Amino acid sequence: MELRSRVLFWKLVLLQSSAVLLSSGPSGPGMAGSSVVSESVVSWAAGAQATLRCQSPRMVWTQDRLHDRQRVVHWDLSGGPAGGPTRRLVDMYSAGEQRVYETRDRGRLLLPPSAFHDGNFSLLIRAVEETDEGLYTCNLHHHYCHLYESLAVRLEVTDNPRAAGAHWDGEKEVLVAERGAPALLTCVNRAHVWTDRHLEEAQQVVHWDRQPPGVPHDRADRLLDLYASGERRAYGPPFLRDRVAVAVDAFARGDFSLRIDPLEPADEGTYSCHLHHHYCGLHERRVFHLRVTEPAAQPPPRDSPGNGSSHSSAPRPDPTLARGRSVINVIVPEGRAHFFQQLGYVLATLLLFILLLITVILATRQRRRGGYEYSGKKSGRSKGKDMNMEEFAVATGDQPLYRTEDIQLDYKNNILKERAGLAHSPLPAKYVDLDNEFRKEYCK
Repeated sequence: MELRSRVLFWKLVLLQSSAVLLSSGPSGPGMAGSSVVSESVVSWAAGAQATLRCQSPRMVWTQDRLHDRQRVVHWDLSGGPAGGPTRRLVDMYSAGEQRVYETRDRGRLLLPPSAFHDGNFSLLIRAVEETDEGLYTCNLHHHYCHLYESLAVRLEVTDNPRAAGAHWDGEKEVLVAERGAPALLTCVNRAHVWTDRHLEEAQQVVHWDRQPPGVPHDRADRLLDLYASGERRAYGPPFLRDRVAVAVDAFARGDFSLRIDPLEPADEGTYSCHLHHHYCGLHERRVFHLRVTEPAAQPPPRDSPGNGSSHSSAPRPDPTLARGRSVINVIVPEGRAHFFQQLGYVLATLLLFILLLITVILATRQRRRGGYEYSGKKSGRSKGKDMNMEEFAVATGDQPLYRTEDIQLDYKNNILKERAGLAHSPLPAKYVDLDNEFRKEYCK
């Protein structure tokens, strides 16, 4: 029996699956969206000190630096065979300290020492007795984050080994254990809020935003960033940055109220206080609609007796003139889609300009090339006339063909013989200057 108890205990320590998981609160990163818990309209006179209240006890830094007692698990038993009120069986702090309340349960009820490292808070009963029957409750408390989780398991004792086992009755787990055998009541919660240590300070942040009139929430201006580690960052317009402040001990008191001193008419708008505790899953937002009113009218100074005039000869300020600085709200879009849209417009315009420039250049070249060809044709035509026409001989069409054979005729005198010779001999070639002819035609 002792061997079985030891084996079951080590199984408890190494348990990583097949366990009932507790449902934790919104402590994951997926719950990063802030929820508006309050919205109010406040009015302050110009020149006064305005205070926007933003307080939360859940943001107070209360880490115990000597013994980490902010997290604790305890098992309770109710509804036993003898009845009676609920009694505490065992509890353990995240520092590793265990406490068993009854003497007979010491050494018989065990919790794994690494419960707050692996999220396994199961309870082992080494030898089940009939008095152990009842409803067991596993309670997890995180005093720093104000989180409370619980899980119920009903234990029944039987003498029949075949009846031993576990089942689900629709609301909780029912474990049937054999008398004298070990029983394991499973309780597992592996949420980081129960297993991580010393990460609270790095995950606490508070910031203030300001929306000028007419500006939506997603385009608000960041004013301040506050971290639990002590780091602070100031943003916002220069005229407002030097007049806003939050107390130095804000995280020690949970008071993150914003002070504006002195208040000016240009400070009107919507202010938001965002509280983020990523470790505890806290994401809250408080909204303040600030209205600035005119300061109360002060009674005029009494005139000096006698002459009916005041001591000061300086003119009084015009009460109709608004005090403060004039502010021009410039909304700059922050989305990437708008940037790429404007870039596309610029590129399209540049492409059209390049196409137009190329078209003008091609048209100009084509026009110049046509002029060069026309001049070349004219000059080539005149050069051809000078080079070739002088040597080109054309015979007149009215000259008859002649025969080359020598006809022997007997002439009566020399005159007839000369005439016959002229008739049979070829006429001299007639040269025609075509260049002159073409020039005449061209001059006409």
